[in-house]
Amino acid sequence: MNISKKIAHKAEAMKGGAKKTSGRATGDRSLQAEGRGDQVKGNIKQAAAKIRDAFKH
Repeated sequence: MNISKKIAHKAEAMKGGAKKTSGRATGDRSLQAEGRGDQVKGNIKQAAAKIRDAFKH
């Protein structure tokens, strides 16, 4: 997997974490849930990429 996709997946997870934290700080449950979803989605994409790389080599 190329480096730009790895960076994009990591950025998605970090963006989700920031949204989750912002939602928690402001008391906005919907923003917090959206951030948690984005964070999980980014983490899943990262894990899938690691698995693909492991079987590629």
